[in-house]
Amino acid sequence: MSDSAPGDYDLSLVIPAYNEAKRIGRGLETVKAWVRQRDIRVEMIVVDDGSTDDTAETVKRIVGESIPLRVLTNEQNRGKGFSVRRGLLAGKGRIVGFCDADFSTPIEEADKLLAAINRDGYDIAIGSRAMKGSVLARRQPWYREYAGRAFSLYYRLVLIPGIVDSQCGFKFFRREAAHAIFAHQTVEGWAFDAEILFIARRLGYRIAQIPVRWVNDPDSKVKMWRDGLKMAFDVWCVRWRHRNLRSR
Repeated sequence: MSDSAPGDYDLSLVIPAYNEAKRIGRGLETVKAWVRQRDIRVEMIVVDDGSTDDTAETVKRIVGESIPLRVLTNEQNRGKGFSVRRGLLAGKGRIVGFCDADFSTPIEEADKLLAAINRDGYDIAIGSRAMKGSVLARRQPWYREYAGRAFSLYYRLVLIPGIVDSQCGFKFFRREAAHAIFAHQTVEGWAFDAEILFIARRLGYRIAQIPVRWVNDPDSKVKMWRDGLKMAFDVWCVRWRHRNLRSR
């Protein structure tokens, strides 16, 4: 797969994974079925973020030869933002995108995001759990929902007004836009989503917000208080770091 040229695939699907051997399998099976049912050339890039379990081996065993696959391994745990950037910049598809290893947003929802780019001309399409038409099949506990709403209000005030859900882990980009945006990324942790959308706005890219179906995974790796405070600090720093960034 490594000798393929940029544009050889319609989509490069990046999945950041840290100790996901026990729960990534079901999602990978749905991706295989989704690809088989569509006339689309897809490569899968799994970024193993320094896992201490057999995540990489599990991925290779399940995917096999059904989809072109690359597994990139971080020598140590670097964070979701670092892993997503590494995977997207390695992708050779005309469109590059990422989803979470727990597949809280089912891969079938990608059809809507791809249409926003291919048919409607957007540079970026992001899944949203807060837009009219979204379906929360299994919700988070109330305290996590309220914390999420508070963070949403905060980043809209500080960074990106109009983006109602920056943190849904389901985003697709034209390859050229992804390279331009992620070249400026500085946040390697959970707040990277808000940063890349802020950068995208500064660079003048068009962003489609697409309501999606979402199923909460109770085994989320985001620690509400510890990670929430770090994310709030990172969001404030992002505005300062990119204050001189201008449109193309």
